[in-house]
Amino acid sequence: MLFNSFVFLIFFAVVTSFYFIIPHKIRWLFLLIASCFFYMCFIPVYILILASTIVIDYFSGILIENAGTVKRRKTFLILSLVTNIGVLVFFKYCNFFIDNLNVIASLIHWNYSIQSLEIILPIGLSFHTFQAMSYTIEVYRDKQKAERHFGIYALYVMYYPQLVAGPIERPQNLLPQFHAKYVFEYNRVSSGLKQMLWGFFKKIVIADRLAYFVNLVYDHPHDYQGISIFLATIFFSFQIFCDFSGYTDIAIGASRIMGIDLMANFRSPYFSRSISEFWGRWHISLSSWFRDYLYIPLGGNRVKPMRWIFNLLLVFIISGFWHGAKWTFIIWGGLHGIYLVLEIFWRNLRKRFPVWMKWNQSNVFVKLLQIGFVFVLVSFAWIFFRAKDISTAGYIAMHFITGIPQYLSNLGRPHFLWLEPIIFNKYYKDYWMEFVMIVFSVSLMEWVHWVELKQNLVQFMNNKKVVWRWSFYMGIIYLILLFGIFHSNTEFIYFQF
Repeated sequence: MLFNSFVFLIFFAVVTSFYFIIPHKIRWLFLLIASCFFYMCFIPVYILILASTIVIDYFSGILIENAGTVKRRKTFLILSLVTNIGVLVFFKYCNFFIDNLNVIASLIHWNYSIQSLEIILPIGLSFHTFQAMSYTIEVYRDKQKAERHFGIYALYVMYYPQLVAGPIERPQNLLPQFHAKYVFEYNRVSSGLKQMLWGFFKKIVIADRLAYFVNLVYDHPHDYQGISIFLATIFFSFQIFCDFSGYTDIAIGASRIMGIDLMANFRSPYFSRSISEFWGRWHISLSSWFRDYLYIPLGGNRVKPMRWIFNLLLVFIISGFWHGAKWTFIIWGGLHGIYLVLEIFWRNLRKRFPVWMKWNQSNVFVKLLQIGFVFVLVSFAWIFFRAKDISTAGYIAMHFITGIPQYLSNLGRPHFLWLEPIIFNKYYKDYWMEFVMIVFSVSLMEWVHWVELKQNLVQFMNNKKVVWRWSFYMGIIYLILLFGIFHSNTEFIYFQF
């Protein structure tokens, strides 16, 4: 069941209505049943896999808490982690390893070929696996009491708004909220609906419209020149952000209506002035997960410089591998690791500059230059995230670089964006209006992000007159209904992870 579907709207309305009608003591059961139904709408039998890991992690948490020695606590923690990672490796990475072993076998002229397995990846596996792992790790660290209520723990893993694409929650935030009692509150419901509306706008109006043009170029990159590839890559940067953050907004809004607060997962990432700042604003639940459970245990930045560099690169490479079982994802993660290492070297080098050689960080031009530079670096890395294989990514990367000067050289010419109208399907008569809609929608979104850098958007809107507030809300609804892409094949990109 996709969030951007009419079926989900019915499901959401029914579940939310009954949630407030039924007694508090059975709400956990109702939400758990609804979450199971939601998950089973994809591949029903896979709920047995999720149920098995839930049972193991539930009892592991209790055994860890009750164990009398550190050795026993560690044993039960390892049991939980091995189970979760084992399921993840089997379904997500098994064929990756088999394919690479076959490549190695052919290089050494080994005639035996291992057949790939016919496996369908359970939807959202990486997300709920990491959420389950955070629970047992936090219990092991004595930062979270083991949850004795099996149904509440199962709901922690299976809570439908963030089950298949996050945010990846911590037990300290989510578990207590499932025990609390909530009543219908107009302000909270209103706020949640507005955030859901904003999420639908980003997904249906922007992301799915951009996907049309991105797919044209990335599916057949050799048919296009540098400027088309450059524009398609920039489009993908906004597509993936609107796709993922749109899902997150819908999830957070739907949950807030019921009184349960999920963590923020994005904070205007494309306004970042450095790569480190970008990762403090992008997919915050995942980056903080790797920071707390991998980077810091490895020693973080408290080690010698070379070990620090190793820690950074390793974490980003594993982060890339978490996203997908392809070398392109590993390269994507490695690129961001290299960006961050170079940024650290540059930051240390700048400290040695004389005062008169240092940039004025408060200068508007300097800020815009930094934001633009970081955006180009991030967009270049997205090539490897989106391309189907390394050779395709290499071709696109080279033409992306050559497309930058082509793009800049055409800025002064009239209709420079239409020198290669083939990027907009030649059979699509209304591509001019499509592009205008894209520019308008993205500009509106970035204006909202700019406002959010200074103050909360809800507070900003509440300070406006009623007529302006409702004009904005009705305008968003109008844009969704009139310009939304309502195709059955426009699923969320991060569902595959």
